[in-house]
Amino acid sequence: MTATAPTTTIERATAASAPVEGRRRARVAGLFVGLSLLLVVLAVVAAGVGQLSIPPSEVLASVLHRLGIGDDVATSHPNAEAALWTIRFPRIVMAMLVGAALATGGALMQGVFGNPLADPGVVGVSAGAAVGACSVIEFGWSFFGSWTVAFTAFVAGLVTTLVVYATARDKGRTEVVTLVLTGVAVNAVAGAALAFLTFLGDTQAREQIVFWQLGSLNGTRWPYVAVVAPVVLVGILGATAVARRLDLLSLGERAARHLGVDVERLRIVCIVLVALLTAGAVAFCGIIAFVGLVVPHLVRMAVGPGHRVLIPASAPGGAVLLLCADLVARTAVPYADLPIGMLTALVGGPFFFWLIRRTRRTAGGWA
Repeated sequence: MTATAPTTTIERATAASAPVEGRRRARVAGLFVGLSLLLVVLAVVAAGVGQLSIPPSEVLASVLHRLGIGDDVATSHPNAEAALWTIRFPRIVMAMLVGAALATGGALMQGVFGNPLADPGVVGVSAGAAVGACSVIEFGWSFFGSWTVAFTAFVAGLVTTLVVYATARDKGRTEVVTLVLTGVAVNAVAGAALAFLTFLGDTQAREQIVFWQLGSLNGTRWPYVAVVAPVVLVGILGATAVARRLDLLSLGERAARHLGVDVERLRIVCIVLVALLTAGAVAFCGIIAFVGLVVPHLVRMAVGPGHRVLIPASAPGGAVLLLCADLVARTAVPYADLPIGMLTALVGGPFFFWLIRRTRRTAGGWA
């Protein structure tokens, strides 16, 4: 006896879409597994590479020993253990956190603004947050202890995000050209503010402010990680929580309201989350541009535009990208540490030009 074929239109559509959905789920699972494995491999390689070379087997043995698995580690160099846990692992964890924060913030901005050119660096949010952080350096504020830099960067990033949002919105929609021009203006003002703070500061403050403008993970320590980690984790969890509503918002504001989404409240929540993630990223590492622009687009190419996958996948994608960039920054020039912001700009700048041309062709040009 043969099986009965689907007889209704709905049944036929369901049967036809099942293989497509299965392939999509396989791609999503493959993306997460691949990013996770790549992140582990990169972390082990990055921990072992440097002026003091440490074999991957010793890196893994050291980690397992710290987790209570395995015996004492017999390292090939007496300072290997100290180098791993005092210098390299804090830097690796910070690179993962900052990359995840910037990529998630970029995905959020693109979702809430409704266009592919939004990014905390491109529209000036990172520069605004850096002004807040550099003000703490210059004026010696300490009203929140070790959290002062992160808090001030958050407030400055929030104000900058609100200015960008208010300027780019017109009659219920976000204008792409206005968004980019607002970013140019915000970056110019932030650059002037950083130059003024540099002029006011002493030699030590000037060196730190220049560090902020270039972006670097050099000098990262566990206390810095302890400040950044909760900020970034809260931001990523919050972004994941609003992912479904961003999918509804992508249908249009009117449709989203009919489906029960409080659009204005969603935008405010997303703006606060972007400011939080940006503050965590720049608080101790300075301005690192284009990560939030590149990663969400690469994830979309792999698994599509749905935010319920895009946002969770952007976090490990950003961590992988920034960990790769930091590995190159540490090893490209012997006995030198290149500014990581320079490297991400070298990759992100051409990508941004390509994205502008692609968006113009798709949209038929901008008014």
